[in-house]
Amino acid sequence: MSTFDNLQLLGPEKIMAIERSTYKDHVIKYLYDGMRENRYRAGEKILESHLAKELGISRAPIREALADMVSSGLLVYRPQVGNFVAALTAKEITDSYVARGVLEGFSVAQGINNFTANDLARLEEMAHKMETYARQGKHKALIDLGQQFHEELFSHCSNAQIVLFTRQLSLKLHLLFYKHWSRVYSPEEIRDRHLDIINALHQKDAVKIEMMIRQHYIETGPKIVEREARL
Repeated sequence: MSTFDNLQLLGPEKIMAIERSTYKDHVIKYLYDGMRENRYRAGEKILESHLAKELGISRAPIREALADMVSSGLLVYRPQVGNFVAALTAKEITDSYVARGVLEGFSVAQGINNFTANDLARLEEMAHKMETYARQGKHKALIDLGQQFHEELFSHCSNAQIVLFTRQLSLKLHLLFYKHWSRVYSPEEIRDRHLDIINALHQKDAVKIEMMIRQHYIETGPKIVEREARL
């Protein structure tokens, strides 16, 4: 039976729900990429009508996408006014990095026994690729791979809510790191910090890896704040 036949069996209402979900994800990616590339700047209003025209879709999946992005902190909703790209204060940036360190540190420590030898080999390969991308100035490839690396880390946690909250913070913080990584860490530091995490995973040292990850984010937050202040 083909995919089309399977869709027919679902009925029109379920097909429409699947289509809305697909469109919603497309809208989120479109806006997220726009934020990374400074097409949408902090404080800028996001207009549903413009998105509908640019993307050629109805407003229903756009509203769903905007609601999801508000929930993850990427947008701010003002009643009777609309949705705006979130503009974070220095304290909000610092607090977000501390929170991310707590969440990711806990999740990796909790799932430390779930990592296989293949998982660790794949993570090590990613760490070396990140160094290469950093040296080549491939910003998008570096940040995407870094996001994949950390997703691999915290997704081994068996607590689904912790994974969800960590993922939501990840989206927001990677936007900031995308802008400033080259002035925060050198290619060698990027490689070594990630290899240190992998070594702790090899040792199955939950306490060490939790503190290591927490400290990484605690140190990174103020560096990002400093770079943001210079813009």
